[in-house]
Amino acid sequence: MSLHVRRICLLLGVISGVGTSSALAADADHGADLAKRWCASCHVVANGQTQASADVPSFASVARRPDFSPERLAFFLLDPHPKMPNFPLSRSEAADIAAYISSLR
Repeated sequence: MSLHVRRICLLLGVISGVGTSSALAADADHGADLAKRWCASCHVVANGQTQASADVPSFASVARRPDFSPERLAFFLLDPHPKMPNFPLSRSEAADIAAYISSLR
């Protein structure tokens, strides 16, 4: 392999690694802000919240489920469900909310 080809491969590896790590990094603080804005009318999303719907789980109880996975939750949030309003979440917003819920474990 020529030096030029090795440099290109190295550069591509570095670029793809940087993009992947930033794409996978979710912001739980931003997720908390989104949850308080969009989810708190139905779910208890934070300690001290005094009102929510009686028939929906709190975010803390979701986080404590034995099968909880932030990745699965993020995909769930992106798929419209009949029992939940259809929020136009981006992938990063869904990941941020899932990271926030995961932080409540």
